[in-house]
Amino acid sequence: MAATLHLAQEPAADEILSTDPFGLLVGMLLDQQYPMEHAFRGPAKIAQRFGTLDPAAIADADPESFADLCVTPPAIHRYGRSMAGRVQQLAATVRDEYDGDASRIWTTAGSTGDLLKRLKALPGYGEQKAKIFAALLGKQLDVRHDGWREAIGPYAEGGSFRSVADVVDEDSLQKVREFKKAAKAKAKAAQS
Repeated sequence: MAATLHLAQEPAADEILSTDPFGLLVGMLLDQQYPMEHAFRGPAKIAQRFGTLDPAAIADADPESFADLCVTPPAIHRYGRSMAGRVQQLAATVRDEYDGDASRIWTTAGSTGDLLKRLKALPGYGEQKAKIFAALLGKQLDVRHDGWREAIGPYAEGGSFRSVADVVDEDSLQKVREFKKAAKAKAKAAQS
């Protein structure tokens, strides 16, 4: 991982996201029902409190103790205890299926379809989260297979501000926030 990411909007947290593939996976896992930049600060909180982001150590940690450190204010997520369990499930998957190296999920994928399949198989990752993460990898970390934009869809569009894949600074974060707010309003109006 060579690029410097600015997803957490906090230098120390962004450093972890930029250098630790498992940290980046965890940040994406936490990015739901919680402000985006706060979700991506979660891996730094875990690293600081637990002492490491090593997937094997996290997977093997006592669930109650790990959950306690995840809910210590400021918590890693609005739903800190349940997210602590998901982080441990994700860590176990990375430990068991990728030899503890989260980057192998994308560095050994043979195509974008393969990458999406691997991402969707991760605990806490569904179709949309897999596409957003694949778009983030493509747009900001140059993980691109032939036809990657077509396989991912709208999240991979150049010049868009749909998701965390498009956040490179404070200005782009605000544009993504505005896009999401408009999309929610449109969906709500369609239900009326």
